[in-house]
Amino acid sequence: MLDFTGQTIVITGSTRGIGKEAAKLFLERGGTVYITGTGPKPSKTLEEELKAIGEFEYLQGNFSSDEGIISFIELLNLLPRIDVFINNAGINLLNEVEQISDKDYSALISVNMNAPLKISRFLAGLMKKQGYGRIVNVASIWSVITRARRAIYSMSKNAINGLTQTMGVELAKYGVLVNSISPGFTLTELTETTNTKEELKKIGITIPINRLADPSEIGMVILFLSSKENSYMTGQNIVVDGGFTNV
Repeated sequence: MLDFTGQTIVITGSTRGIGKEAAKLFLERGGTVYITGTGPKPSKTLEEELKAIGEFEYLQGNFSSDEGIISFIELLNLLPRIDVFINNAGINLLNEVEQISDKDYSALISVNMNAPLKISRFLAGLMKKQGYGRIVNVASIWSVITRARRAIYSMSKNAINGLTQTMGVELAKYGVLVNSISPGFTLTELTETTNTKEELKKIGITIPINRLADPSEIGMVILFLSSKENSYMTGQNIVVDGGFTNV
């Protein structure tokens, strides 16, 4: 079993969905986990759920503005060490190209691109000094393929993959490995609340495995990419989609 005992892991956007599931998996394997969300504190339900597994802390991270990103990096700077960082926070705003507003564009770019870049800039210096680190950037299948109304979202996730490739090259000699993961359709709380059972069934039929991913299946890939067992893979984008992008 992958072991994270003695390691500090930070996961952005981890109060629900893939981020929350990844946090649980790291906790089960002995890691000290810092979860983040936009609010001042986690919900009582989430707090109880995670405390039943292991030791975790909460950091507020609102990436909708430069001020919020800077404040979050200041919190990271107070931590004695960061072994693993998961850039998972993101938003998805759908619209056809000619209907994209400057407001929506700025909001999405702030969360999906500016925050990962500025956080990664901080982490690069920190992890180089440590001589060790693992960074996993959460992209999307929409960085590999696309559909209508996904212009700025696909653009942002392509940017994440570009950042991953370059950081992988720059940091490899320091013992810092950087990879991205591109999840396909995943049965998160948000997916379940925004789709009917019939709609979810229709989505499942389009996937060669004939179902959506469980968040834990995405989390397990994040876990490996973050581990010491991953000793040679860097600068790569791993698509985890049940075969969807191949059909």
